[in-house]
Order: sequence, then C-alpha cells, then structure tokens
Amino acid sequence: MQDPMVTTVLELPGYKIIKSLGVARGITVRSRSIIGSFLGGIQSLFGGNITIYTRLCEQAREETYQLMRQHARELGANAVIGMRYDATELMSGLTEVLCYGTAVVTVKIESAQPNVRHET
Repeated sequence: MQDPMVTTVLELPGYKIIKSLGVARGITVRSRSIIGSFLGGIQSLFGGNITIYTRLCEQAREETYQLMRQHARELGANAVIGMRYDATELMSGLTEVLCYGTAVVTVKIESAQPNVRHET
C-alpha cells in the first residue's frame, strides 16, 4: 500500500470515506541540548527567527507526521483526515510533539458526468 493521503479537513474531494479506523498518531519527545540552548540564547539577543529552534520544531513535526502515516498504514488506512499537531512542554526544555488524525479507508468517486464532446 502506498503512503496514506493526509488532509487537515474532514473530507477528500473526489473520494468517499467507506470506513473509519480510529485515531492514527505519531509522538516524539524532544529536548534541547546544552549547545542548542546556548546558541538559541545568543540568537534571541538579536531578535528575529531563532533558526536553531525552528529546525528543532520542524524536525519534531516531520518525525511525528511520518510516524502518524506509518500508524495509519498499520491500521489499514489509505487516508488520514482531520490531521492536527499538538505540543506540550513536559518540563523545562522537554517537549512532547503529537501529530494525529482519523485513519480512514476511501475509494475514488467515479465522475457522474458522462464524457461530453464539443464540436468546433
């Protein structure tokens, strides 16, 4: 089976949901390293985007997204609807990142319109 389609909305245009398989999720817990905290602190003195933290967040989100897709495949889904991210600080410098959605089985809807020929 290919990787499941993922959307933040509750339907997939052109597809009909035929079965809901429950929640698919991916979770990771990340901590900042001492060096990362030091470099992030220096960057914060100058303002703007703190790139070291941005990269850490993007890595955590990508990891949880892939874990959620893998979980959906294991459930037998070919799509995930209503995908969301959540993050919780467990303690100073330690953050849980969760990616979740509803794993579903979908089928492609055949076009109800007959092929129309346009003569010129």
